[in-house]
Amino acid sequence: MTADCTPPTISGLLVTFLVRSGAHAMDKKRQENYKKKLQVKREDLVRNIARVEEEGRAADVDTTVDLADKAANSYTKEFLFGQTSAERAFLQLIDESLRRIKNGAYGLCANCEEEIQQKRLDAVPWTKYCFNCQGKLERGQL
Repeated sequence: MTADCTPPTISGLLVTFLVRSGAHAMDKKRQENYKKKLQVKREDLVRNIARVEEEGRAADVDTTVDLADKAANSYTKEFLFGQTSAERAFLQLIDESLRRIKNGAYGLCANCEEEIQQKRLDAVPWTKYCFNCQGKLERGQL
C-alpha cells in the first residue's frame, strides 16, 4: 500500500524498482539544481496567488452603485479567479515534481518511464513527460 492507502500501480512499482536498483540515477548536483528552480518558482507562485486573492477581496469591498462599475468589478473578479485557478494548477505540477525529487523518481517520464531529456527538464523542470509522451498527450493519444 502507498502512503495514502491506495494500492500501488504497476508503473509505480517499476519506478520504485528502477530507483532502488540505481537504473535511474540523476546526479545529486543536477537534481539539487532542479529542486532550487522549482522551489523559487513555487515561492513566486504562492506570493502571486496571495496578491491576486487580496486584489479580489479588495474588489468585493467596492460599494459602487453604478451598473457599469459593478459589471467592470464583476469582470475583474472573474478574471482574477481564472488567473489564480491556472496558477494553482501550475503550483500542483511543481509540488508533484518536488515529490518526485524526494521519492527519487524525478527525471523519469510518468508514462514510458524513460529518462526525460536534460534540455526538456532545463526548459520545463515541472514536466512529468518526455518529449514524445508529451506530444502523444497533446494529440489525445495518451
